[in-house]
Amino acid sequence: MDCPEFDKLIKDFFTCDRQELTAIFDEYLSVMEADMSLAPGGLMSRNYETAQANPEINTIPGNLKDARDAIFPFFWGTDEWFSRLHLENVKGPANYASLIGAIACLLKNPNLCVDTYSQRSNELEVKAATSLANLIFYHTDSPWGVFTMGGTISNLYGGKIGIEKVCPGAMAKGLQGCRLVGIVSEAAHYSNRTLAGWLGIGTENLHAVSTDKSFAMQLDHLEELLDRLYGEEKTVAFVIATFGSTDASGVDDVSRIRKIIEEKASQYNKPVPQLHVDAAVGWVLSLLTEYDTAKNPFRVDEDVIPLILRAQELSKGLMDADSVTIDFHKMGWGHYPSSAFIVNRRTDLRYLFRTKSSVPYFSEAEYRRDPALFTLECSRPAIGPYSVMASLNGIGLKGYQMLVAHSLEIAHFARKKIDELDYCKVLNADTIGATVLWWVLPKGRDAKKIYDRLVSGKLSENEYKRYFTEIKHLFDKRSESMDIRKDARLSFTSSIGYSPHGVRVPAWKAVFFNPKTDRHVVEQVIRSIEDL
Repeated sequence: MDCPEFDKLIKDFFTCDRQELTAIFDEYLSVMEADMSLAPGGLMSRNYETAQANPEINTIPGNLKDARDAIFPFFWGTDEWFSRLHLENVKGPANYASLIGAIACLLKNPNLCVDTYSQRSNELEVKAATSLANLIFYHTDSPWGVFTMGGTISNLYGGKIGIEKVCPGAMAKGLQGCRLVGIVSEAAHYSNRTLAGWLGIGTENLHAVSTDKSFAMQLDHLEELLDRLYGEEKTVAFVIATFGSTDASGVDDVSRIRKIIEEKASQYNKPVPQLHVDAAVGWVLSLLTEYDTAKNPFRVDEDVIPLILRAQELSKGLMDADSVTIDFHKMGWGHYPSSAFIVNRRTDLRYLFRTKSSVPYFSEAEYRRDPALFTLECSRPAIGPYSVMASLNGIGLKGYQMLVAHSLEIAHFARKKIDELDYCKVLNADTIGATVLWWVLPKGRDAKKIYDRLVSGKLSENEYKRYFTEIKHLFDKRSESMDIRKDARLSFTSSIGYSPHGVRVPAWKAVFFNPKTDRHVVEQVIRSIEDL
């Protein structure tokens, strides 16, 4: 092609102009710095109709500044969640070590499907997956893992291995009449219903085990459910335990679940189901395993030490899992997407293998290293491993221990302060994690007695519905009247994952993921409640 315009196109978009790129990147950083002076959550606009009505693109080639201008209003209008007042959900600010990793990844743009497309980035994924596996499985012999587009897909991997274990050949032949079911906790993430539907088991064949007041699976109910399902000649493909429920930070006893499913499978002459653990939120508790609580080098509040000891004990149960979901973009403070699916034994990946003949354009692929031969995705970004290794080595184990301990400490402080109010009741006081759930009722009501009556079954339907309406009304009142410059942004859940007598319980919610959130923020939350 003999065309000067084409030569200019190559020069403008496929030749690295360091000065122009760094100038634009500097503009983005300036915008982020300006964002930090604003109240959190203030979007400049959110008009989907206008966006759909104006899909125009430039006709003639422009330059990098045109590219910047096309996305700049949306970049400016997107909250980066750096404010310490963001307490809405399981999302925090990404750390700058992760940014260094993400930039490196984007500059090279590897695809983690095969070595040909990723080269040493594929090696980095192995290193990152092994590092995470060592944190949760404690130096297991043959771990492996892959990074996925999110926790839902990581859970799907666990479910799929379970199907292949108990219904061999399903990948090729389908379920072929296998009467498969799955089991989760009542507090489990809704994505488990998604995977049950997408994997062909069907959402109606996903059974939830009720939880106790600590939001952990009631294991006697698990045993009863297994007896019933096996008695009906059904086969359990997987049991997905929860290690840090999204709303309440509930943690299941993974070791006892392992013992139960093995005993019941043996009793009914059934294959042992896959024991997958959704630790997308709670995996970070394993970082505290080697924290010396006796010396307490970080001078963590003494009343938080028992929580760390419990975290250390429960984290040991992860050794009994077959596979685990980790979301590093949550309390790893990494960039999206940084989800990982980790298997305790590399040999379990054989259940996902496809033949090399089915991927003819990856003829160079090798089973020992190329994920394209077993992953759901063909195109997989490398943001995850770059974010993980940059963060873990930048911040270090002790740095992460401090971050996690701070989250536990500030959440514990919030629970104590809220529970001092007679008309408030903390609902997840028995959990370990960064989330706090509570009720706010009108002054004069005894929230704790009302909750006890609900749990004991002494509240009528009319009574608890009236109280639930009051709780939501007060939440809405605070949201409408709050001072966005000083009042933290909270969220509301319609079901906390514990349903006494079948009643779905609502609650106010605060998640202490942001390392900048301090006690002053909590004290202001208390003042805003008292002012209602």
